[in-house]
Amino acid sequence: MEWLNYHHLMYFWVTAREGSMTRAAAKLHVTPATLSIQIRELEKFLGRQLFRKSGRGLALTETGESVMHYASDIFATGEEMMNALRGKPLGAPLLFRVGVKDVMPKIVAYRLLEPALKSISPLRLVCREGDLENLISELSIHRLDVVLSDTPIDPRYSVRAYSHLLGESSVSVLATRELAASLSSVGKFPENLNRAPFLLPTSDTVLRRSLDLWFHDHQIEPDIRCEFEDAAMLKIAGKEGLGVFVAPTIIVSDVERMYGVSCIGELPITERFYALSVERKIKHPAVLAISTVPRQTIPGDHATKPIH
Repeated sequence: MEWLNYHHLMYFWVTAREGSMTRAAAKLHVTPATLSIQIRELEKFLGRQLFRKSGRGLALTETGESVMHYASDIFATGEEMMNALRGKPLGAPLLFRVGVKDVMPKIVAYRLLEPALKSISPLRLVCREGDLENLISELSIHRLDVVLSDTPIDPRYSVRAYSHLLGESSVSVLATRELAASLSSVGKFPENLNRAPFLLPTSDTVLRRSLDLWFHDHQIEPDIRCEFEDAAMLKIAGKEGLGVFVAPTIIVSDVERMYGVSCIGELPITERFYALSVERKIKHPAVLAISTVPRQTIPGDHATKPIH
């Protein structure tokens, strides 16, 4: 039987988590040169390269990703053993680290996470928000278990990751009751949206591009008052009556209740929501919960279109 040097494996695991030899060396209280030698010894033993250069940092090779997965399980089991021997209770909460794309409506993100929150106990959820590129980087070095996004993984990212479609929804137009009444006096929906004051997401988002195309096809010229990257700030502006705005139909009831606005119509524009994972076949229990439970609909007051 070949004996694995777990000291070397620990050095590799910390470096993979930190994404930098310098940061890992500081955390392990060794020099970067010593750390590099230890990792090369592990690579020599395994007969495979574990890291490759990626800009100023390090990225895992395909083998490195596989070894990282096993190493995480090994050290988690070791920690559980030590806790048991120290008299600490077993059954520690399952850690679920989620990245949420910054432009994604947070109510939708919560609805997507609900199956895991309700079905797994105890669970410790850690949510981080950011742009997709940074979140994918965190995912690739296993700092995140999954990323929630309104787009599938882009082939331009040099990361082996997979897109799992969670659900889809049309979008609805909302406004304050006063503004909605004003628009209804002008004409029927959606023609009354022509020259209406609009609050829109910024032009670099998928939703904005879909809206612009719909406006063009239906010869509607929105009077754009504000553009926002942050969906929550957009809804706050809508609550103050600065203009009409759109939100996924699945969360309309939530938005109406939270922001005191009313739905004035539904548009045939589809938003899709994905779980991005480094696993083709999902194993993490919480990721599995959110990727299988909402296959037909995303939990909420309005049904989504089924996924076939």
